[in-house]
Order: sequence, then C-alpha cells, then structure tokens
Amino acid sequence: MTEHERYMSLALELAREALRDGETPVGCVVTDAEGRVVGRGRNRRERERSAVAHAEILAIGEACRSMGDWRLTGCRLYVTLEPCPMCAGAVMNARIERLYYGAREPASGSCGSVVNLFMENYGCGTAVVGGVLESECAEVMSEFFQLLRRKRGGRTGVDNARRE
Repeated sequence: MTEHERYMSLALELAREALRDGETPVGCVVTDAEGRVVGRGRNRRERERSAVAHAEILAIGEACRSMGDWRLTGCRLYVTLEPCPMCAGAVMNARIERLYYGAREPASGSCGSVVNLFMENYGCGTAVVGGVLESECAEVMSEFFQLLRRKRGGRTGVDNARRE
C-alpha cells in the first residue's frame, strides 16, 4: 500500500462512519509536511443541519486549529469524493499544497468533472491527483445510494444535487 493509499484508507474509514450515521459517505484527512494527520472530517450536514458541514471543510478547520494558522502550507488533503466548488475554494484559500481525491463527482466535481477550479488563475498552486483508491471510494457511495433507494422505494430523490 502506498503512502497516499494509506491516507485515503483513513478517509474511507471516516466515510464509512458517515454512512453508518445516515450521512452521505465522504471522509477527509489533512496531513502536514511530515505526514502527520492534523485534520479529520466526515460529512455531518444532516446531523448539524448545515449546508457547510462537508468533510473537507471540517477537516480543514481542524487542521487550522492543530497547526495554529489558517495557512496550511505544505499540507496535503485526502478526500474520498471529488470536491464541490465550496470545498475546492476552501482548499485553495487554506494554501493546501496537494489534493488527492478518490471517486469523481459528476454532479458538482470541481477538479475536472464539471469544472476544474484549480486550472483557473487564482494563484493557489494546489496540485490535484484523482483516482486514489477510486473503486473503493465509489463503492461506498454506491452503497449509500442503494440504501437510499430501498428506503425511498426505488428513488433517491437526487437529481443534479450535490452527493455529499
């Protein structure tokens, strides 16, 4: 297992926790330049009744508190699902050096699926790598939508809405 797969596995554990709690299963970890985990997050939108309680936002917030700064220079972020525009913006604003994601998000992915905000001239310099443990990350999302369909009698109620 590579270093990146190890960190994505930690994010997957958080995604599975979210799934058990009835949340969209997205998990995220932030590591510092030495490879220590300094932030963890998983979706908590339903529990917190908050549109901004995405895994990435929560992990970045914890990392900022751990590091004692809003600038997460040298840090890397691992997330099981391609970030939405809000989360991509938070990654850039936090000055995160590298972003690794698992599964693509065709509804709102902002690393290339819908738009690639990291290619725009924001001056952030975040490098993006997709497809880390992609099948495992996609599988946990599929499980969530299968459960949701059963609960709703075959429909997910998700049209083009954000899947986290």
